[in-house]
Amino acid sequence: MDAEIIAVGSELLTPQRLDTNSLFLTDKLNALGIEVRFKTVVGDDRERLASVLRAALGRSGLIVLTGGLGPTEDDVNRDVVAEVLARPLREVPEIRQQLEKRFARVGRTMSANNLRQALVPEGADWLENKNGTAPGLWIEQGETLIVLLPGPPWELEAMFESACLPRLAQRATGGRIVTRVLKVVGLPESEVDRRIAPIYREYRNPATTILATLGSIEIHLRARAASDAEAEALLAPLADKIEVALGDNIYSTKGESLEEIVGMFLMMKQKTMAAAESCTGGLLAERLTRTPGSSNYFLGGAICYSNELKTKLAGVPEVLIKENGAVSKPVAQAMAEGIRRRSGASIGIGVTGIAGPGGGSAEKPVGLVFIALADEHGTQVREFRFPGNRERVRLWASTAALEMIRRRVRD
Repeated sequence: MDAEIIAVGSELLTPQRLDTNSLFLTDKLNALGIEVRFKTVVGDDRERLASVLRAALGRSGLIVLTGGLGPTEDDVNRDVVAEVLARPLREVPEIRQQLEKRFARVGRTMSANNLRQALVPEGADWLENKNGTAPGLWIEQGETLIVLLPGPPWELEAMFESACLPRLAQRATGGRIVTRVLKVVGLPESEVDRRIAPIYREYRNPATTILATLGSIEIHLRARAASDAEAEALLAPLADKIEVALGDNIYSTKGESLEEIVGMFLMMKQKTMAAAESCTGGLLAERLTRTPGSSNYFLGGAICYSNELKTKLAGVPEVLIKENGAVSKPVAQAMAEGIRRRSGASIGIGVTGIAGPGGGSAEKPVGLVFIALADEHGTQVREFRFPGNRERVRLWASTAALEMIRRRVRD
């Protein structure tokens, strides 16, 4: 059974609202072996929704519509589905009674337009909404199943878990879909594909997708089989070959973040660290402390944005800044060594650079970043030239710092 999700709501076509329901539904459907082939977002427009629904009826065995079940005029899902399927709407007395009781419990008078929610297409099953007023709908149209769910996530998720999953589990015959995510750092997307394309082209199941994200590359391997164990058995040979091709540029094989992996290595080696940050403005520290238990290895840091605080907080000699400039290898080194010395950490990190959009020059352009790592073996300093806007430069710099820590502590 292939599935299609139609998210309905004009607000989803604005920059203020994100459709998260489809992510939840895709995860749950994949766990049943149901592949989501199409996702569509359409506004509260009857003709456009009808057009999308007719197309879906011709290509998908399961169609899930989200939103558009409320009491207002722009809640059109119920009406459009009834019209396209040529099923007249009928009022269900039990739904009406539930609505009346719900309003009575809170001491409010029910508006007449709330009765729209008691209308159900002929032959459809209605699904109880324990967290709201809009019931869902379960409609079987020949070989096609159409499910209508409310838009608020807390209503949709509870309804889908209790009323839909058990019924879908009985109908699903596609086995299981299992995904493994490999995360890569230090290589561009084109180089990753050059190395592994000859490998994954030999496989139809699992399927391979390469995604470029800010700071890293993700390789998604998806296998379909009768059971989780069989799917994992299909994934293992392909994943192993990709790991050999990419070597230590792969930092995660189970979807962990880079900061989680760094924390794991620091814990294993019983190391601590501290950071002196300039252009990243504390982003490195923020990423490290996202992981629970980070207080076991991250002692703290200093945001040394001004030259004065580079001296006061990280012990960078004033003369060093005057002679080399704040954005330079010697200053990054002094920041790393100074914060390590003052904090007593095993590892000190210093980050200084030009995030932009202003402040650059021909000699020191926007995107120039120096990162230093100091430990008992000495100090390593690297120079980077990161492309993109201010946000991207800062994120790339924090990722590069984490990768320097990973490689130093892992070895």
